[in-house]
Amino acid sequence: MKKYLPLIVLILLAVMPLAGLAGLLSSYILHMIILVIMWSVVGMAWNLLAGYCGQVSFGHAAFFGVGAYTAGILHSHLNLSPWWGIPASIVVVGLFSLLLGLIVLRLRGPFFALATLAMGEVMRISSENLDWLTGGNLGITLQRTWVDKTNYYYIILAIAVAAFLVVKYLMRSKIGYYFVAIREDQDAAESLGINTTLYKTIALCISGALTGVAGAFYTNYMGYIEPSVVFALHDISIVAIMTVMVGGVATFFGPFVGAIIMVLLAEVVRSIPYLGAAHLTFFGILLILIIIFLPNGIVGDFQKIKRIFGAGGAGK
Repeated sequence: MKKYLPLIVLILLAVMPLAGLAGLLSSYILHMIILVIMWSVVGMAWNLLAGYCGQVSFGHAAFFGVGAYTAGILHSHLNLSPWWGIPASIVVVGLFSLLLGLIVLRLRGPFFALATLAMGEVMRISSENLDWLTGGNLGITLQRTWVDKTNYYYIILAIAVAAFLVVKYLMRSKIGYYFVAIREDQDAAESLGINTTLYKTIALCISGALTGVAGAFYTNYMGYIEPSVVFALHDISIVAIMTVMVGGVATFFGPFVGAIIMVLLAEVVRSIPYLGAAHLTFFGILLILIIIFLPNGIVGDFQKIKRIFGAGGAGK
């Protein structure tokens, strides 16, 4: 059964919009599912770099924002369809990640994390001041291609499936073993002849490109972007980290499970009157509890959860 679980989940996701056509699925719920899938893509990207390769990033908002503005600038300055931003972001954000890697991959541990955090802030401030290119704080507005959300759903689902297959292929290849070796002990990996700088750069570029694709989709789906949204530390970088931490670090399905929890939790808290941005407080409390009781996330510690609730452990 476990062998066919991904296929079963994919089939269910593929037919889900049919429930909307039948009147069983509201536009709001479909919107929530689209956000869950989009965040699972960002989570998979962060998980590849930090979970598997051990390079913890606090700056994935930089990749997301560059991808988002790639689509927006193609439309506003070159009069092209913003959907060209999705393939273009792979190239643009990949090159941006490569240039960033030349700087930050010289650092390790908390120094690398702080350098990526700083880069996210640099990109936000730069985009606010480059009015002629990004529109500054006014942002970029574009006409959404469809009113109905079904087509957006299938596009982000296809992106998520592609991202999942890329990550799974990499982690089952020789490159994936190199990533894990670097995560466990970079010095030992270097002593074995692994070019750690090369493979960390590969992880960074692929992770950045996947995040950029999600950003380009966000531009097309929302129809409006501004620096404080797409380069936001708390709403992009931190949520990307929490999506993986909650779902399960270095697991294939952890980002998807984490995205479900994070998106639903954010919406529930935001719907409560007078709480405002208190969802960030709830995120912090949730992260503390996860680190204390489920350090490997829900997917990574699923057997522990089953034992806690007595499922599968009552007969022992």
